[in-house]
Amino acid sequence: MTHYLLSVWHDKDATPEDIYPDAAEREQAYADTGAFNDELRASGNWVFAGGLHSPNTATVVDGTGGEAVTTDGPYSEAKEQIGGFWVIDAPDLDAALAIAARGSKACRGKVEVRPFQGE
Repeated sequence: MTHYLLSVWHDKDATPEDIYPDAAEREQAYADTGAFNDELRASGNWVFAGGLHSPNTATVVDGTGGEAVTTDGPYSEAKEQIGGFWVIDAPDLDAALAIAARGSKACRGKVEVRPFQGE
């Protein structure tokens, strides 16, 4: 089996209320994502998952010079940032893509799939 990172992408300034304007839809998305997480655990595909605070809470650490330098905010100035992720175990890319499709439907967001190196 190979580990894959499933990254959920959102607009960098989006709040949960922006992503899910309707409170009932927001609660349903949270419930659907929880059910998806339970499904991953039951199937043996679950490794780890988590939601992230907004990019403005990030701190970038640059330790490439003599002393580490820290700066506030995300490293990337991209329009979209990672809002959450799953690390899964899947037999191949096709299985990982099928799992990502279910995760995307549950959380109502785009999901990028990438294998870990050395797997």
